[in-house]
Amino acid sequence: MMKPLRSFVLAAVSIAFLFCFGATSLTRAQTGKQPPGELKVKPGKETQSATESEAPGKQTKDGDKERGKDEEKEPPPSVTEHTITAGGKTIHYRATAGYMVMRDWSEKKKKEGEDEEKGPSAPGTKEGDKSKDKDKDKDKDEPKQKAKVFYVAYTRTDVGNDPAKRPITFSFNGGPGSASVWLHMGALGPRRTELTERGEAPLAPYHLVDNEATWLDSTDLVFIDPVSTGYSRSAAGEDPKQFHGFKEDLASVGDFIRLYTSRNTRWSSPKFIIGESYGTTRAAGLSDYLQERYGFYVNGIILVSSILDFSTARFAPGNDRPYPLFLPTYTAAAWYHKKLPQDLQSKPLADVLKESENFASNQYLLALMRGDQLDDNQRKELANNLARFTGLPADMIAQSNFRIPARRFFFDLLKDKNRSIGRYDARFTGIRYEPGTEEYDFDPSYEAVLGPYCATLNDYIRRELKFESDLPYEMIADVRPWNYANVAQNQYLDVAEDLKKAMSRNPYLKLWVCCGYYDLATPYFAAENVLHGMQLDPSIRDNLKITFYEAGHMVYINHPSLLQFRKDADAFMQDALKPRVVSAAAP
Repeated sequence: MMKPLRSFVLAAVSIAFLFCFGATSLTRAQTGKQPPGELKVKPGKETQSATESEAPGKQTKDGDKERGKDEEKEPPPSVTEHTITAGGKTIHYRATAGYMVMRDWSEKKKKEGEDEEKGPSAPGTKEGDKSKDKDKDKDKDEPKQKAKVFYVAYTRTDVGNDPAKRPITFSFNGGPGSASVWLHMGALGPRRTELTERGEAPLAPYHLVDNEATWLDSTDLVFIDPVSTGYSRSAAGEDPKQFHGFKEDLASVGDFIRLYTSRNTRWSSPKFIIGESYGTTRAAGLSDYLQERYGFYVNGIILVSSILDFSTARFAPGNDRPYPLFLPTYTAAAWYHKKLPQDLQSKPLADVLKESENFASNQYLLALMRGDQLDDNQRKELANNLARFTGLPADMIAQSNFRIPARRFFFDLLKDKNRSIGRYDARFTGIRYEPGTEEYDFDPSYEAVLGPYCATLNDYIRRELKFESDLPYEMIADVRPWNYANVAQNQYLDVAEDLKKAMSRNPYLKLWVCCGYYDLATPYFAAENVLHGMQLDPSIRDNLKITFYEAGHMVYINHPSLLQFRKDADAFMQDALKPRVVSAAAP
């Protein structure tokens, strides 16, 4: 990560802007033992062992035609059978780990059009010659390969095979540039990374445990690694940058979802999408894209640590919007670290946050709008109130014109202890090696989970899922610069309107937004503000549900929040699938 603020924000965003952040094991850890309940392994490991020398977008050498042909083939996935016990229930399931090859169907359509323009073969052409031409072009029937998208899918095998009765949920994280590992190994999947009760890293070596809070009990799961993340790569000769942008990402992930649904005959299944951090941006965009492009309607969308309007999180000159929206999270962090005055410190967090929210929405917001029109008494009162709700010195706040960027808050709240606090989770602290400065050290809340998740994911894929690759699994890939052209020129990206359009056209679509009070990457008050600003029609306003957790960006690493998250998910899905008819015809 780089020192300047912009690089810090971009690098941090690439875990969740989304990753887009524990949990103590309530079940056994599998340390060096055979994976629990594994019954059999079907043939179909990755046929090619990818190596780091096969870099994304690298051209195939002229003398290596055979490898070029092999790359165009659809590699078979690894399929394994497993059993776990979760919530007192025995669950039998099939795990599929592998690639979905993404092809350029527009080029195929274009070629077919060119062939039609050429007309019939020239007079005198023999049938035998035509057959040779067909044989010669047999391998060219498939459109050109653009990328291979890595995914892991879990399907219950003990609940019948009627897709209409079995929901399917597509999951991804954010960044942009993050793999789907965090939701996969932290909350939804059948196996999870073992952390402490509060979500801290234990002593290595790290372990996997059966996930008692897995969603597999209620829905099949598909975890998607967008191109350049995880094991996903662009095809040989293809520039990976063509996938690194808001619209480009929607097209590739959306096409994966369509293709997976078709190949696995799941069009008649109830369908959900869950995204975390920038994954919420993607999910909101997909809600509109899938409907418009493929007529693909989903039953519910789940946003974990939501960022729909980027103006709420960009501390830039002329943009005062983030300051009041971050204030309640500053208050939550100061309360947690016991930096508030005693009258606030003695109250429950929920009560303290109500006071902070009220101040942020009224006096603070109005004061920022007045700029230099505040007199000395008003400036002093404002500085004292902000000090009261943040635990920072009033004179420092006044000196910065009452604008406290998140970066400064990370380093100044515990400055007297030579500690910084976490961006993804303000409960975490780290030792400063640039004390007394605003030079970026590291995010202690990221470091708390990176090592355990990276080790367990890499071991799990080979040992239990039997998928082999020598490529590095890119937990966080460098996909900068991310292309926002034609969607955010001279403004901030805002996908709230896309979500509103999707919900307006599909009045059955349910939306659930999950927020952590200690999340300083995508603050809960900012998410709430944007959602209410959508001004949904009264007839569909009840389709929106917002849930708050005493956790950070990764709400599920705090073990009590993980269990509550699972219960809330059950309630949301049951509500989304409740039989009902929304009248559309005039009476």
